[in-house]
Amino acid sequence: MNTALKRIIFFALIIGLWESGSRLGFWTEIILPSPTSVFHALYTGIADQTLIIDLIASFKRLFIGLGISLIIGTSIGVLLAKSKTADDTLGSLLLAFQSVPSIVWLPLAIMWFGLNEKAVIFVVILGGTFVMALNIRMGIKNISPLFLKAAQTMGSRGLDLFIRVIFPASIPYVVTGSRLAWAFAWRALMAGELLSTGPGLGYTLRYASDFGDMSLVIAVMIIIGVIGAIVDQLLFQRIEKSVIKRWGLES
Repeated sequence: MNTALKRIIFFALIIGLWESGSRLGFWTEIILPSPTSVFHALYTGIADQTLIIDLIASFKRLFIGLGISLIIGTSIGVLLAKSKTADDTLGSLLLAFQSVPSIVWLPLAIMWFGLNEKAVIFVVILGGTFVMALNIRMGIKNISPLFLKAAQTMGSRGLDLFIRVIFPASIPYVVTGSRLAWAFAWRALMAGELLSTGPGLGYTLRYASDFGDMSLVIAVMIIIGVIGAIVDQLLFQRIEKSVIKRWGLES
């Protein structure tokens, strides 16, 4: 039995038990709506384009924030790897910030930028920057000194050494860092949108919760989870496996 079939059977079983429990009255609709109610809310949201608009708005913020975080994170990571002073000072600060949940930054972001797009994007940037920087730092520091000495012996220095040796050798860490940055940025986006003025998936989730529409709440949660799983497994996981195989890192 292949993996896809196992997953189909598993989720079909979960949905079947969920629907049966709802119809038998084990819990009320306000506590846990049935799959039928959730799928109806999902269909209605797509049909009237409410969820489509939310998706577009959320992805716009995500692409802007994630793109900036990858650039800043890569730059900081290179700095930490090349400068011991920066690593001993800024590096320790990044480790501390890494443990701070993204939503904790939101009150500060609102004070700085107001309750608008900039505040949400700022939180997304922070969500992806720290983990990207630490992975880039680790990737460069773990490059074998033999590679560097061999390249330097052949006359490679400075930018040429970085482009031809350092960056290609750290590609597996770049891919892993990008994958983690995406995951952290996606979570940070949803947290930020909970207090935004909309549109966005997080905003609709809070709006539905405020009005007791649990069917829409769960429908949005499903969308968030499905998007996260699709991007991680169909995009980053495949890229990561390809890089690991090409770089000869498979056990």
